[in-house]
Amino acid sequence: MAAERDEERDGHRALGPGTAGGSRRSAPFAPGQGVKENARRRLREFDVRDRFSRLPLPKAAVLLPLMVREGRLHLLLTVRSMQLRRSPGQVCFPGGKSEASDKDEIDTALREAKEEVGLQPEKVEVICRLVPGIDKMNHLVTPVVGFIEDAFQATPNPDEVSEVFFVPLEYFIKPLKYKALSYKTSSGSLTLMHCFIYYDQEHKKSFKIWGLTAHFAVFLALVIFGERPTFEVDYDLDNLISSSENYFINLYASIYERKKSNL
Repeated sequence: MAAERDEERDGHRALGPGTAGGSRRSAPFAPGQGVKENARRRLREFDVRDRFSRLPLPKAAVLLPLMVREGRLHLLLTVRSMQLRRSPGQVCFPGGKSEASDKDEIDTALREAKEEVGLQPEKVEVICRLVPGIDKMNHLVTPVVGFIEDAFQATPNPDEVSEVFFVPLEYFIKPLKYKALSYKTSSGSLTLMHCFIYYDQEHKKSFKIWGLTAHFAVFLALVIFGERPTFEVDYDLDNLISSSENYFINLYASIYERKKSNL
């Protein structure tokens, strides 16, 4: 059966070249190298470390857990428990708000992953922190990328997580079912919101992956594979490092200006 694709452009166009951090192009994915080695090399080029950590927004972090299955990179995702007040039943990465005891965003992401799916911090090979996002509650959300063992068996905390599943990372640049929607952020500006429908053979059901979770998954796939996706994105793909940072800086500036105007 032919692959289904549902794409809506809504008149949104990709951003032009950025300037923050220069206009470097990262080296392409090299098929001859090992999958993990390739990914590590690419990810380290995009490591922002603590560059955005001091921005005056409440902090949160998520773990983007990568594993290799049958020679392909996969991402671990969770479904939020229906008992939760905020976004019940939605797909997300393990993560949450920072606590006073957390040393940094990496600590936050690892602590939350342990609480939610039983992933022990020492079992995660942390590679980098990518450019953060800002959620609808104006939290600064930092994505932390790390490798986990392919034999990892999740033990979901039923108070927080109802299901755990895995998606091939390549799906986030070459999806079978996809929508692109214009979305108004908390700052009032329009941005592109990705929405994927992924059918999981193990669970025999489809999952909807959208919002900030999809945003992080797409960016991770762009970073690692260095390929143009089959849909439109908010970056200049020839200058992905600088344009991704510019995209975030512009988003943060619009929120900051809106806060000032409300004083």
